[in-house]
Amino acid sequence: MKIRDIRAVGLRDATPRGGWSEEILEEDCVHTLVAVHTDEGLTGFGSVYTNDALARAALGVLEPLYRGENALEPERVSEKLRQSMFWMGRGGSIEHTISGIDIALWDILGKATEQPVGRLLGGRYRERVMPYASLLMEEPGRLTEHLLYLKAQGFRAFKMGWGPFGRESHALDEAIVRAARDAIGLDMLLMVDAGGSDAFWPNGYKWALRTSQMLADYDVAWFEEPLKPDALRDYVMLRQASPVHISGGEVLTRRQAFQPWLEAGAFDIVQPDVTKVGGISESRRIAWMAQDHGIRLIPHGWNTAVGLAADLQLASAFPETDLVEYLTGSPYVDELSVGGWTLDADGMLSIPNAPGLGVTLDMDAVAKYTQGEKWL
Repeated sequence: MKIRDIRAVGLRDATPRGGWSEEILEEDCVHTLVAVHTDEGLTGFGSVYTNDALARAALGVLEPLYRGENALEPERVSEKLRQSMFWMGRGGSIEHTISGIDIALWDILGKATEQPVGRLLGGRYRERVMPYASLLMEEPGRLTEHLLYLKAQGFRAFKMGWGPFGRESHALDEAIVRAARDAIGLDMLLMVDAGGSDAFWPNGYKWALRTSQMLADYDVAWFEEPLKPDALRDYVMLRQASPVHISGGEVLTRRQAFQPWLEAGAFDIVQPDVTKVGGISESRRIAWMAQDHGIRLIPHGWNTAVGLAADLQLASAFPETDLVEYLTGSPYVDELSVGGWTLDADGMLSIPNAPGLGVTLDMDAVAKYTQGEKWL
């Protein structure tokens, strides 16, 4: 089975607020879907954490390398693309686009073998996993309302980030965390994401250490991106001194970028994003490396329904990946798969057991957010 063509289409008109600058609006494209077409009629779907113009440009560069390749060998094909791109730069939009291709090739392999991707990765340790509701921080009153709404929907774990946290005062930071814990109660998971990869992040090690001590008072499970994304030495010191777990890694791409962080002991929890790190193949290698260093893999998932589907398959294949990120309020997650996503009575998501990624795209919803652009 050979790769015949790969096409990309950008998602627009409902781009959620995120860590990007205020100039990026909901009609702008941050996430791109890709379809890998084969000569035998099977099509696989992937997701790319980058603008569609950049993804299409990357596909143009990669086309001579992927056209006619074996569509049933995702890891070899994606590694070929990666190894061949040293002269274009090892990372960035090229690697993001390889991520989408790799996810789609695993989807094809699962469909061709009639197996879910998680089983092809080595086996399924679980049939369901807990999603944590991922939301932006707000002032305490509005945040309380939002958390109570999500709790009523059945979520039992919550991560809040960015917003005013770390940008105004320690008193406001604590008021936000206190309000969140009061809203969800003592028996539910709460995580805090400082958003240290934000442009011109103002805080350093001493702020992060003091804040981690405050978060421990509210039984916060982990403190995400508390420092600038390249501050490796500070991360190592913080992990050693912090009373709460330290997580990060969403800005890194390629397994080689993760290696010094894992070897140095910079994280308790590592969070590659499958839609930009290099896909399922590269996420698996990072997970193996993390296991060897006593570090948990919990994927970053501020992306799409296809990204969530890939994360669910990864969660099935690794014994310590017992949580997945669920971006709340995004139609790109909630509406793009047929049937959507449903939490069970325990606040858990079933991991699809159907072939490939296990989800079927709702093409009417895709057309709505891609302005009907042809890609199939």
